[in-house]
Amino acid sequence: MKLAVYGKGGIGKSTTSCNISIALARRGKKVLQIGCDPKHDSTFTLTGFLIPTIIDTLQMKDYHYEDVWPEDVIYQGYGGVDCVEAGGPPAGAGCGGYVVGETVKLLKELNAFYEYDVILFDVLGDVVCGGFAAPLNYADYCIIVTDNGFDALFAANRIAASIREKSRTHPLRCAGLIGNRTTQRDLIDKYVQACPIPVLEVLPPLEDIRISRVKGKTLFEMVELEPSLNYVCDFYLNIADQLLTEPEGVIPRELSDRELFSLLSDFYLNAPNSNKQESEEELDFFLI
Repeated sequence: MKLAVYGKGGIGKSTTSCNISIALARRGKKVLQIGCDPKHDSTFTLTGFLIPTIIDTLQMKDYHYEDVWPEDVIYQGYGGVDCVEAGGPPAGAGCGGYVVGETVKLLKELNAFYEYDVILFDVLGDVVCGGFAAPLNYADYCIIVTDNGFDALFAANRIAASIREKSRTHPLRCAGLIGNRTTQRDLIDKYVQACPIPVLEVLPPLEDIRISRVKGKTLFEMVELEPSLNYVCDFYLNIADQLLTEPEGVIPRELSDRELFSLLSDFYLNAPNSNKQESEEELDFFLI
């Protein structure tokens, strides 16, 4: 199974990805997580440090694939999850899609790409071009991380459009949305009513999840010293269990920008009085 995790920048994709990878490993699967971001920090909470990237390694070897060994690019992280960082081109030059392609090519050369039960691609930010959508070429499922806010759902809708486009030529489906760092899901529910997509889980805005990133640890590692966090791990195990059933998934029919703007803005303008000030402030920020 190959998974691609997308979502608005800063929404918590890498933290979510690492914990899902551990959850899948806890279910007995051999897992590889591939970070697809020039920051190469996707696997930081699994390894505790910034591992060398595929592109850096290839440059050191003058792009002689035959001189690269698995241990040069694949690092074992917490819980037995293997980790790879694709890296990226210099800022303002090159294409991230090319880097993902080179990463997959090298892993195939090393006979590593097909040795895993699950490969998870953790992809940077919103889908704004074909390069950003490149991991979808290799994925069976896309998972969209969002929150209960305007901007994140706007990004989710664009990702849904990319899934639909890629599904024309690839056996790709959307496994579902993950609501992250949110106490409410009313706006998420409003969106999935209009654009039917399963909701895999909704995670509350817990400080422990946020600081796990700073500590360079997954929640599963933190729970060894803080057993009270066990219930948080259950969120990720629930997501893993749903994915391991190999769900049918959906091909989303995204809303047009105008339809989505109307849907979300109408929701904010008609929000209950208790939430009205907060809703209007977020809408004003989006409009600005």
